Amino acid sequence: MSDGAVPLPVAAADDAGWQRLSPATLALSIVRLGPRSLNMLPAVAALGVAGKWAYIVPAVGLFVLVSLVFAWVNWLRFRFRVGDDEVVIESGVFSRQHRTIPFDRIQDVSIEQGLVARALGIAKVGFETGAGGKENDASLDAVALDAAQALRTTIRAHRSAPVVAATATTAEATPPIAAAPAEDRLLFAMGPRQLLVAGLFNFSLAALAIVGAAMQFFDDLLPFDFNIFDPRDWIDIAADYGLDQWVIAHRWVAGIGALLSLLLIGFASGIATMVFANWDFRLTREPRALRRTRGLTTRTDVAVPVKRVQAAILVTGWFRRRFGWHELRLQSLASDGEKEKDHQVIPFARLDAIDPVLAEIAMTRPGADQEWQHSHGIVALGAYIGTAICAVAGAGALAFGQPVGWVALLAAPLIALTAFVGARRHRWADLGEQVAIRRGFWKPKLTLLPYASVQSADLSTDFLQRPLGLATLVFGVPGGSALASHEIPAIPLGVAQDLRARILGAEARR
Repeated sequence: MSDGAVPLPVAAADDAGWQRLSPATLALSIVRLGPRSLNMLPAVAALGVAGKWAYIVPAVGLFVLVSLVFAWVNWLRFRFRVGDDEVVIESGVFSRQHRTIPFDRIQDVSIEQGLVARALGIAKVGFETGAGGKENDASLDAVALDAAQALRTTIRAHRSAPVVAATATTAEATPPIAAAPAEDRLLFAMGPRQLLVAGLFNFSLAALAIVGAAMQFFDDLLPFDFNIFDPRDWIDIAADYGLDQWVIAHRWVAGIGALLSLLLIGFASGIATMVFANWDFRLTREPRALRRTRGLTTRTDVAVPVKRVQAAILVTGWFRRRFGWHELRLQSLASDGEKEKDHQVIPFARLDAIDPVLAEIAMTRPGADQEWQHSHGIVALGAYIGTAICAVAGAGALAFGQPVGWVALLAAPLIALTAFVGARRHRWADLGEQVAIRRGFWKPKLTLLPYASVQSADLSTDFLQRPLGLATLVFGVPGGSALASHEIPAIPLGVAQDLRARILGAEARR
């Protein structure tokens, strides 16, 4: 291997410096057979229906054998090489692919460890090149953890190396003085106590659907038939203790039992989700990026380059805001994995812990004395129309003798009130070098959008806004956000034009 390359202790390299992934890749292939084996269920069921039980075991064995052979061939045909300033990857069984990734093109090196990978001491190394999608990035599936960290350090050092320009006018070249690399600083961390509190505020009924589906699926196999939300089942349990008549006389006890069960499942689900996703959460400041590590079973290690941050979004909830808890996400040119477009850099914290992180990306929250401008109340027109339709539908149902119509009639004023309050929450403020946008009532969001991130600012209007002299200012920001589009709806046309001119003028001056 050439000088400066990272020696990866995964396999012996040949004369040209080529290396293979860790043999533990084959162990990972065995683990992955579990989910893939579900594809065989229809075939196994067909053999069972046909009465050919003797063929099931050989069929499953053949499936496992073929899968392992393909995994071994893929491992054998995959190789990589780390040079002074590039990573070269060759892969493919029948069609060979050769890819060269210069260090200068690599925006980040992410390290991810699942539960099995952590037990084997290996990790998946991902190279984010910013080439326009995850499918354009590359990865090494199973590399020793210390080698993965060494590779990331090498690429980071290469990108941080100062460039010294040569001058032809000087007689002697002055040797450059290498600056000592700045130490990483811990910006934010979450301990078990904060995770527990965050889980309580992360109430979720997702587990309820899983429990219900499991009980339906295994209904015939369970030795009992019990529904925690059916008062009759609570009465049957009370009968075992001679309390059935008392429970029948006090039916509210069954209702409380069902409600407590619902709350228990919701809180347990929220705590479990928060603990598994954010165990040992740490956010550190590196010379060029914010690095986030987290996870209990699957440990992820990703970085958000500071220069690639396009916007900051603070998210909270109607209830958690009363206690001062917020979440911070950063919109970046690179998405946070396949499911999230934004980087969650602080899952649950108070504003005094969030402000230092915002300072690292040169953003500030509006002060308490900030004057906000409101969007026009016409933004709630759609909800008002929905309220009217709901009320008419409820009245029609009652006219036909359906008591369920009362539900629609009672819901209509609640919808109208929520729409009215939500419209009042549409606010914005010009902070000089950034725009702050507030919106939402049930789940309020505060977006901090620097002028430098705005690539385009479009004015749009419609047949309702035009007669009122209103327009919606829509900002085009690279990267895209999963939370909301960046826009200021229904503001005076002159104000929108003036703000648009200031933002585009700042871009032109740069």
